Amino acid sequence: MAHSLESLVIRHTHRLSSPKGSAGEGVTAARQFDAALTSVGFKLSAELLARLSGLSEAAVVHTAKRTLHSVSEMVGDHVRHNSYFIDFPANVPDTEEFWMRCVTQALGDDKSRENVLTQLAHGVLDLLSLPTYGRYQHTYEEMLAAQDELIASAGDRVTVLHLGRDLDDELTDLYLALAGSTTPLGEDHLRDLKTLAERCALGPQPESIPVRENRAVVNEARLGVGADLLLDTVTDVLRLACALSGGDVMLQEPTRFRALSRPVRRGLLAGLDAVVAANPAKLADVHAHREPFKRLGERLHPHEYPRWPHAADVFAVARGEKEARSFDSRVEKLLDAFDVLGAVQLLKSAPGKLFRALDLLLRIAADQEERDAVVAAAVEVAPEVSGRVVLSVREHLHNRERETDEPRIFVNRRGRAWVTPDVRPPVPAADRDRLIAALDAEMRRRLPAPGRLLLDPDILDVALPLSGRATAAGLGVLPRGSVSTVDGEQLRFFVYWKETENRTDYDLSALLLHADYSTDSWLSYTSLTAVGGEHSGDVTEAPDGASEFVNLSLDRVRSAFIVPQVNIYAGEGFEEVEESFFGFMLRDGEQKGRPFEPRTVRMKSELRGVGRVALPLVFRREDDGRWRAKWLHLYLKGISSANRVEENQVSVSKVVRALVEREQLTVWYLIDLMSRDTTAVDLWDGGPVPDEPVMYIGLERPEGLHPDSRIITLENLRDLIPG
Repeated sequence: MAHSLESLVIRHTHRLSSPKGSAGEGVTAARQFDAALTSVGFKLSAELLARLSGLSEAAVVHTAKRTLHSVSEMVGDHVRHNSYFIDFPANVPDTEEFWMRCVTQALGDDKSRENVLTQLAHGVLDLLSLPTYGRYQHTYEEMLAAQDELIASAGDRVTVLHLGRDLDDELTDLYLALAGSTTPLGEDHLRDLKTLAERCALGPQPESIPVRENRAVVNEARLGVGADLLLDTVTDVLRLACALSGGDVMLQEPTRFRALSRPVRRGLLAGLDAVVAANPAKLADVHAHREPFKRLGERLHPHEYPRWPHAADVFAVARGEKEARSFDSRVEKLLDAFDVLGAVQLLKSAPGKLFRALDLLLRIAADQEERDAVVAAAVEVAPEVSGRVVLSVREHLHNRERETDEPRIFVNRRGRAWVTPDVRPPVPAADRDRLIAALDAEMRRRLPAPGRLLLDPDILDVALPLSGRATAAGLGVLPRGSVSTVDGEQLRFFVYWKETENRTDYDLSALLLHADYSTDSWLSYTSLTAVGGEHSGDVTEAPDGASEFVNLSLDRVRSAFIVPQVNIYAGEGFEEVEESFFGFMLRDGEQKGRPFEPRTVRMKSELRGVGRVALPLVFRREDDGRWRAKWLHLYLKGISSANRVEENQVSVSKVVRALVEREQLTVWYLIDLMSRDTTAVDLWDGGPVPDEPVMYIGLERPEGLHPDSRIITLENLRDLIPG
């Protein structure tokens, strides 16, 4: 367990909890450890190297083994990446030539000849029936022997591991950061919070837990140790019940409630009773989740506990036996009557809902007087609205300002994306501008005065992480909408998957688009070579794990966009396989090396979405000829089987266009607000850092920062979002 907790700290903070062990002469072992880390793109900070050098050799080796396993998993090097074509990207055959080779080999095989001849007579051939198609024809070791060694390059990725505090302190800090996050966490981070909460439920707690899903996870742990529950709505209790049943605390997917013990039932009913007794109007919240509440009532048996009558009222409302007029229905009635002033007055008591309705209210307002009332109400309640909602509305208004014919894109909490034509009338410019100015002023009021800011310029175009669900778990992953530069001559995508029990075939492809988003060409198992690129070959099953690669020489690609995608052709979905992840590598032209080289990996992200087509990011050629990536983290529904790049190119193009053309609020927006008037701003160029405390914001933490500095990197970027 200790190892998994240490690994959790490394993944989230890039810190190694203070190594334990007897003092000794560990200098040689520490340098060997540092060299081994270099092979997977990591290194020890000078401070951490010095600490390890003062320990015994045995202590260093013990630490090295555990750490190397953790960082190898972070970058995707914990599995064997074989390629179908043994010397990929060299000697990849023409597609039809390769298929004919497979047919010829099948006709020379006594077991398969008759079946293949029958298929050919009917004019349709199933590639999967060919013995050599889709299955590795060589071992991993044979593939390694056929490849040249990687030539080290100054451009290879180097991720520094820093010295942390004692493990208990690191875990407590991480628990407080995740539990107290002002933005929702992704599913992987929620799982990590659950692990931490079970350990930290009786220790220090954050001042507040504003995100409801986080509260449910913490409440589950608190219930287990007999601590008071943190409840202020009936929905908090429903989320807790979902957590106890291993269900979805986001309430997006139905939960099958388990049989609950009497103490747990009493805890949930007492919590419901206390919430409603303190504010009977909270009963109206039941309407939003009537069916789950009805199912929960069947498990809790409230009739057996007459001392908690208010809890029984919750389930009576869910069954329609007791009336509790919902807030949303009252608002809806006013909007249906176009009573904008009445709706605004009511919505002022729910500031978050008012903000989410601003666009609609401004569009249906009858005259300037009503629009003035909408803007005035928004300004009045803005201090009570969460920072992420203020920023979301600010971003929305910015995109409404851009008069275009671009479609609207919708993305749900699970990353499923779809687009529709935008038929909304515009928001009046003057009112929109007044709101934007007011929201900017509100954010400026909330942001800290950092004193001296030290900035890594590469973080300026990173989108604000208004939700952890807009970012996949992994290494070097940026929030949806972020833009990052691509420095390298060879761009190589990879996907790895391992099926759980059914034959599973994932297909890595790359769609190449013109500047107007129309299709230029593609690389896939049906098109193994195209201008500037090669596909590593189709692997159609993964009982022991399988990998596919697409390699592109960027100076030879003539398209404007490169869209990597992972299609589920057959078998288990992204959330059903034992493991699946995507990433990309960058290499200089002469580096050679194996198909997968961990030190060249720039990004590796888990594939965990509900669609059958994954779109991790898109690469765009800029006017100066350089390439930049825009991060998507999207999933398309696709079809139940046989998803192919040829069939989904139109839907992929629409979604890519909608998100590429949308402008996100970036880190630069907050820095611009923060740095006005009083703050000194320095750009970090990779050299020495100031001796004094600074607020550092960047992709990676530099070495040598003053211990009193505040450090914001990708791992805790959500901390930039004010509460």
